[in-house]
Amino acid sequence: PPEFLDKELRQAVRESEVGDRRVDQLTKVFRRGGQEAWVLVHVEVQGQVESNFAERMYVYNYRLFDRYHRQVASLAVLTDEVVGWRPQAYGYELWGCEVGIRFPVVKLLDYRQQWQRLEQDPNPFAIVVMAHLKSLETRQDDRARYAAKLWLMRQLYRRGYSRQEVINLFRFIDWVMQLPSDLEKAFLDELHAIEEVERMPYISTAERLMMERGLQKGLEQGLEQGLQQGLQQGLQQGLQQGQAEMLLRVIQRRFGEVPPDLAAQVRSLPVGQLVVLLDAALSATSLEEVLAAVDSLTAGAGNGDLMAA
Repeated sequence: PPEFLDKELRQAVRESEVGDRRVDQLTKVFRRGGQEAWVLVHVEVQGQVESNFAERMYVYNYRLFDRYHRQVASLAVLTDEVVGWRPQAYGYELWGCEVGIRFPVVKLLDYRQQWQRLEQDPNPFAIVVMAHLKSLETRQDDRARYAAKLWLMRQLYRRGYSRQEVINLFRFIDWVMQLPSDLEKAFLDELHAIEEVERMPYISTAERLMMERGLQKGLEQGLEQGLQQGLQQGLQQGLQQGQAEMLLRVIQRRFGEVPPDLAAQVRSLPVGQLVVLLDAALSATSLEEVLAAVDSLTAGAGNGDLMAA
């Protein structure tokens, strides 16, 4: 099996005048004939032209060769939007001495002309490429992005991927195709309906991701509030409010309208108990189980208060 050499890679690629040099993955593999091979995979995710890119690829290659004295395959994936930028080689000649490198390049923009092929390709990276291209295409059109994001999710459920593959791909799609809050809520509602039809209840994962985003928004609100009321108090309050509201959305989406008493109890819970209640809400099969979990948490807090007193 392949061996992933993260530690060795960090040791081999040191700082230099070429700039900030980072390689995502170095992998040791074996050829079909049994020979050992070393493969350097450099995934370039920046969306702009970089003048010294080819030179950096050359530096990666010769430093790894110098360290391990093994053949190295340097590969590049370009995700920028400049059609004509295709660095594939670097080298120079001096007094009859020639050095350099020529490396394979994949340009994701080229796949716009192969969309039908991507739709039919079961490889999970076909979804990744389509999500990237749609994120570029819909940058100025939220409605079109909403429709494209739903279409991609339907593809996930219909391709026979495992649950974990769906979750991993959803994380990527959600990252590159973020929506404004109103469309994001509509997207989750529609996704819930799709999952019911496909009989693949993965929505809890989506809701957990949305809650993580809610925590971040709460943190940002807390920072702003903290400037006026005191940094620590504002941070804690903003974090608690953001988490409570996202948890209530999870409960509502799973079990329908949230009773006012329950909503008030949830909003009064501290951050630590909200995290515990999130797990309970995601695994519960009825609203009654959620109510029981809240009662258990508040009862435990009361006993802790008595003991502290």
